[in-house]
Amino acid sequence: MIPDLDDIRSGDRRALARAITLAESRRRDHRLAAEKLLENLLPQTGGAVRLGISGVPGVGKSTFIEAFGLRLIEMGKKVAVLAVDPTSPVSGGSILGDKTRMEALSRSPAAFIRPSPTGGTLGGVAGRTREALLLCEAAGFDVVIVETVGVGQSETAVKDLVDLFLLLLLPGGGDELQGLKKGIVEIADILCINKADGELQAEARRAAAEYRGALSLLRPAHKDWIPPVLLVSSREDRGIEEVWAEIERFFSVMAPSGEVARRRSEQAKAWFWRELGESLLETFKAHPAVAGRLGELEAAVAAGRLAPSAAARRLLESFGAAPAQGKGDGEVSA
Repeated sequence: MIPDLDDIRSGDRRALARAITLAESRRRDHRLAAEKLLENLLPQTGGAVRLGISGVPGVGKSTFIEAFGLRLIEMGKKVAVLAVDPTSPVSGGSILGDKTRMEALSRSPAAFIRPSPTGGTLGGVAGRTREALLLCEAAGFDVVIVETVGVGQSETAVKDLVDLFLLLLLPGGGDELQGLKKGIVEIADILCINKADGELQAEARRAAAEYRGALSLLRPAHKDWIPPVLLVSSREDRGIEEVWAEIERFFSVMAPSGEVARRRSEQAKAWFWRELGESLLETFKAHPAVAGRLGELEAAVAAGRLAPSAAARRLLESFGAAPAQGKGDGEVSA
């Protein structure tokens, strides 16, 4: 059942959950209904802080997000968490355990937690996270957090979703810095050393100094913002308010310059081109002339009898998108 627009606008969590499920569906009629729903809700979007959070496994993302979310709720804010779970390449299922890991936050009427499988997409984010984010904004949430899968070069796709990217790190400094992909550090707007408590406090301070030193050698993404390195203990609820203070400072610096608006504009254009590319590929593969040759040419490429470029050109010729050409591009007869 298609959720009522007014129910979503009023912040009804069940209606919001149904809307996101509709957007995530692969059925064509559901996708068309979700597009229409989102189109009607667009005037109510854009008012939230869009925050991406990532970190290595075991860094304590869920614990941090719960402590952070509860503190924001104490400040009178509504918080949505889009927690992306990895999809098993074998079963196609996912753990979807974030509601269990954020039990206290999930009980708050001012919070909404939505675990979603990646569905095999790159970038550490689910295929329809963009739609889910906008739907949460339309439902009146003040802060929308996107928790991404893992850390690595592919996870930089989260930058195309959010205003600000926060990277959680473990005390360990240099050793961990060597293990991290340089690209993920370069796109971070705020770095937080988590679990900075107990016997790890001194090590956390050393790690923070090492990260600050490493960041000084990197070219900043924006001339007006140098990423701060903060110490946080989610378990002891220390440093959480400082994180929010830095987020507010980020917007006080970047919003007046037009940087936040520019990022969102670029993200919308990137989303448009991704959607266009996916739609064109679906249309291409469904074309009768292409569908009739796809299996044959794919098998020929896999067997090494045909160059991938030649196979792609043959399919394009079948589709009518490329003029026929003579041999000479390195193809081998299938």
